Amino acid sequence: METLIIQDKVVLYMQEYSHAPVSVAGKRAIVIGGTSGLGQAIAVGFAADDADVIATSRGQAAVEDTAALLEDRGATTARVTCDVTDRESLENVRDVAEDELGGIDIVVASQGAISRETVTGIEDDDWEFVTDVALDGVRRVTQVFAPAMDDGGSIINISSLAARLSMENLPAYSAAKGGVEAFTRASAKELSPQIRVNAIAPGFFITPQNADTYAEGTEKRGRIDERTPLGRVGEREELIGAAIYLSSDAASFVTGEVLTVDGGFADSAF
Repeated sequence: METLIIQDKVVLYMQEYSHAPVSVAGKRAIVIGGTSGLGQAIAVGFAADDADVIATSRGQAAVEDTAALLEDRGATTARVTCDVTDRESLENVRDVAEDELGGIDIVVASQGAISRETVTGIEDDDWEFVTDVALDGVRRVTQVFAPAMDDGGSIINISSLAARLSMENLPAYSAAKGGVEAFTRASAKELSPQIRVNAIAPGFFITPQNADTYAEGTEKRGRIDERTPLGRVGEREELIGAAIYLSSDAASFVTGEVLTVDGGFADSAF
């Protein structure tokens, strides 16, 4: 029961509320960089939620292994490699997705590259490689896939806390991820209302690639746990819900946003 006041008169009325499910069931997704780390978690999470998914990266063996995981969860998939620095490679993935899945509803740009150098020490080649993959790669993904997506489609770009926090020896990565967030907002405006574009900024998550670095008892893990209000690093499965929400019809009025998933790390006191 709700109350509506019209010219000092109180009127009571009933209104039904409902929302679309937070689910990607029946949707068709492509996860670029989806064969390892957080990208693989998202791809497998989509498949477990009854989406059809193509997870792709540069390595054929990784593509094969992840495709098997997707099929184990009932997803239709395809085994196709991809290099985000090569537009023709992206166009091939798009064509395969249209043939094998019958269309594209969701694209996640989760590819990554990193160089641990100082601001004054990073070489041009390293800077250009990181930004070509992490930032220009997002641009190419958007340019190739957006025109092929059905109305109501969702693009999710994976950003990082490095886009807004000062992190030592990551100048190219930080600049690229800051650019990803700006590009996300620009894309959201230009591609609306047909396609929604959002980003996820993960905090510190355990993946097979960084398990030793963030292992329990290490100095780095201790500093992260101490600063994070939830008192721990994330498990990569904990990112899946954010990706499903932003890709689902429940987020039909959400675009141009950066959803931070970090246990409160970014907003905690130094």
